[in-house]
Amino acid sequence: MITKRIIPCMDVRDGRVVKGVNFSGLRDVSSPVELAKYYSENGADELVFYDITASAEGRKLFSDILTETASHVFIPLTVGGGINTLEDFDRVLKCGADKVSVNSGAIRDPSLVGQAAKRYGDQCVVLSVDVKRVDGRFTIFAKGGRENSGMDAIEWIRRCVGDGAGEVVVNSMDTDGVKQGFDLDMLRAVCAAVQVPVIASGGAGCIGDFITLFQTLPRVDAGLAASIFHFGEVQIRDLKAEMRRCGIPARIVEGRNAE
Repeated sequence: MITKRIIPCMDVRDGRVVKGVNFSGLRDVSSPVELAKYYSENGADELVFYDITASAEGRKLFSDILTETASHVFIPLTVGGGINTLEDFDRVLKCGADKVSVNSGAIRDPSLVGQAAKRYGDQCVVLSVDVKRVDGRFTIFAKGGRENSGMDAIEWIRRCVGDGAGEVVVNSMDTDGVKQGFDLDMLRAVCAAVQVPVIASGGAGCIGDFITLFQTLPRVDAGLAASIFHFGEVQIRDLKAEMRRCGIPARIVEGRNAE
């Protein structure tokens, strides 16, 4: 049985990892280099590195801090933020990323996903979506959750997967940072719409939230979180031990610095 992945997410602004609630009130956490090294050594299955203000500020992702971070990571690294062209894909991959996450850039140019999938392969293209309920409808937001695109989220996700996105990160803006559990209704709708791996993001507050996620929605491939890992509220080794106890397949790494 395929193991369920646990993925810490590093939201980076001005070269530092930050975290907020409902996409606001950001506070400093740590150096992305040190944090990435810690997670790589302590049982994370993958890492996500988002330059969260690159799109809103209309600039390219910081290459130097990404290159240094990637050099300390020995698990798959997904990178996003300011990805608007094939050249951006190329630059980020050359910095050491294994996969590239695209959000606002695909909204701006819907052909980007298909072009990138053809050049680099579906497995390299991750569609990241920031979704919020607007008048009862799942709606896509752009520029780090700052701009309502007006697009229906399920239709957009289905379209991008059809164009070649090999994975979808579904970040619920309604539950982001609130720590009351993942947005199961939203995730259920996405899982019903596509067959590629779906990664749940937004809302994890404790180990039980991951257990509920995987038991309720077996089609979800991974759980992504930030602050509960960054601030030591949940240790990945403890989370995976509980997953195993509950019959949820998890990768357990033996070793002094890992699980």
